[in-house]
Amino acid sequence: MIIVYTPAGGEPEQYDARTLLASEASIVARTIDQKWPAVKEGLVDDDLDAMRAVVWVLKKRATPTLRYGEFDPGVDEMVTRFDKAEVEGWVDRVFGLLGTDPNVTVDTVMAALSEVPDVAADPDYARTYIEKWHAEASEGKDPAPAAEATGPVPARTKSAKKTSTSSAPSS
Repeated sequence: MIIVYTPAGGEPEQYDARTLLASEASIVARTIDQKWPAVKEGLVDDDLDAMRAVVWVLKKRATPTLRYGEFDPGVDEMVTRFDKAEVEGWVDRVFGLLGTDPNVTVDTVMAALSEVPDVAADPDYARTYIEKWHAEASEGKDPAPAAEATGPVPARTKSAKKTSTSSAPSS
């Protein structure tokens, strides 16, 4: 999960929650008084406390003396985006539903995936990956074996706004 933090008047910064160490995840969880699974779920839902705590801990790597109270972004300055691995897992699982139900067609799968690029850290990669699956599925081929399901398809509880990207690396 990528958190895009765009400070008022500043350039977008990307923070990859997957890069947290276990000790850092524990600091995040303690700081906002939640268990790590709840923090991860909060990131999917654009929870401000979860995003703020993760970005704060990752910022502390460069500025160890940064206090939590000193990092107080505006409510519209942070949004989460799916990294490449999350996009692939999501798309693989949805296309893996083809053939499991006569009501699940290539068209219904494409409709279900239409907003994925909007919530991806790399929208161009998401579009390309979906198109690869679409082309193969339209020809009745399987572009790759369906990924083993590692959990449910992430659900967004609200629509996310688009952000520009920075040069910071993502997965």
